[in-house]
Amino acid sequence: MFEDVSGQPQVTVTLKNELKLGRINHAYLFTGSRGTGKTTCAKIMAKAVNCLNPKDGNPCCECDICKGIDNGSVMDIAEIDAASNNGVDNIRAIIEEAAFAPAKAKYRVYIIDEVHMLSPGAFNALLKTLEEPPAHVIFILATTEVHKIPATILSRCQRLDFHRIALKDIADRLCFVAERENVVLDREAAMIIAAVSDGAMRDALSLLDRCISEDTHITAKLVQSTAGLLGRKHIFELADCIIDRNTGRSLEITEKLYSESKDMGRLCEELIEHFRCLMLTKTMKNADTLVTFSSDEKERALLQADRLSVEDIIYVIDVLQNGYDRISKGLTKKSDMELMLIKLTSPKLNISAEAILSRVAALERAVKRGLSFRPQDDAPSDKNTDKSITAEDEANVSVVSDGTAKEETSVSQKNTSADYDEIIKNAVPMEDWQEVLDILKSYSMTIATSFKNTEAYISGDYILIDSRNELAFRLLKQPAHRERMRRAVKEVTGRTYKLGPYRKAAEKAQKNDPMQELLNKAKQSGVIVEED
Repeated sequence: MFEDVSGQPQVTVTLKNELKLGRINHAYLFTGSRGTGKTTCAKIMAKAVNCLNPKDGNPCCECDICKGIDNGSVMDIAEIDAASNNGVDNIRAIIEEAAFAPAKAKYRVYIIDEVHMLSPGAFNALLKTLEEPPAHVIFILATTEVHKIPATILSRCQRLDFHRIALKDIADRLCFVAERENVVLDREAAMIIAAVSDGAMRDALSLLDRCISEDTHITAKLVQSTAGLLGRKHIFELADCIIDRNTGRSLEITEKLYSESKDMGRLCEELIEHFRCLMLTKTMKNADTLVTFSSDEKERALLQADRLSVEDIIYVIDVLQNGYDRISKGLTKKSDMELMLIKLTSPKLNISAEAILSRVAALERAVKRGLSFRPQDDAPSDKNTDKSITAEDEANVSVVSDGTAKEETSVSQKNTSADYDEIIKNAVPMEDWQEVLDILKSYSMTIATSFKNTEAYISGDYILIDSRNELAFRLLKQPAHRERMRRAVKEVTGRTYKLGPYRKAAEKAQKNDPMQELLNKAKQSGVIVEED
């Protein structure tokens, strides 16, 4: 039945309509990638045109012709593999046989699979028959490489294109098959099988069959083991290393995987697919139907995508794809993989136009301030102020229920309220704050947007940010985002500052005074309060 063909409505609906209207062509060309249903549709078509009791364009599967085609007793349906029968003599035999009327069926149907494999002479022999075909003959040609078909053949066939099947459609079909086979198939496992099959239903069903031979409860872990996948944990860890520019850790993970006999080509493929999913996640409002992240992985993927710009992701994919070509052709697969990771985790090796322009801009800002420049961290440095700020010394912020920010650092814990008031008192507006936000745009539009319409103040070693946006301070709590903010500030000012919230002393006193809070609540409730 045509309804059993998943993900190809543009083909099945057309064929059903032609069969219902009786407008059957003498030659069809089915083209598309492997495992998308070309041969299946051809066989259904062969049954439908000869069925004695067709139903809405479908074969009944109950008449003598349908049953005869299924069991092979009806010899008027022939399936030829052009990969092994590609000579002129093979096509001449078909032509001679086609001259005779069908033995039992209404039409002789010739299904020629991988037709692009025919020799030039065989194509020429087939052309004459396609030009003047007998009324009782139908040719269905199937190919994965339509560009190899001569134009003279193409012009005499009705072409139907088969698309790669969507992940959801494959997963739905796998769940249906598993249910019929009394097998428990987790949805996450079905999505992984669909992703590995790359749009080919046949490959997906084959992998499902291999998994069923292992266990009747198919989990994501079982699929990864059966398919030889590395597991998402290692992929996420390597992605973090690339984002954090942690060369040593990335090489350690690679060495561990290599010692476990994991294929480096497969590792590269999975990294490419991972960053592709990050790209789709970052550029689309809803990419759930196109990515294969589980519910648990989705949140981690969103964080990774938020830490990268689209240009960064494209650069990573480009390096991985070029490296994959070398791995496929070379003998030093491990070395090629290590070279790729070193290049991806070392910014100074990035020679893309975008990276070079970013470095030039940073150099210009450093030159304006008479500062030196350190290529290893792509940020200007000032010998008098350049020192690493640990997490304990960093002015991290958290958000309380009313949306205001409070300081939660060891420094602030040591300082008294008067000390903080003194910091606020000496704070002056930061004139270059917008330039800092412009730099952040190239890193993450989410962060730049969260800090839009905010102001910043400088007081000694502190930069205090004045914002009522709860998301802004939540982002700033994350080490990677905070580090990027600090680096952007350093590019503009040439100094390393501690970051914190801006809160006026009066606001702080009012917030921390229990009596004032009680009076405010009373006023809001309509109680008349007399104040001296």
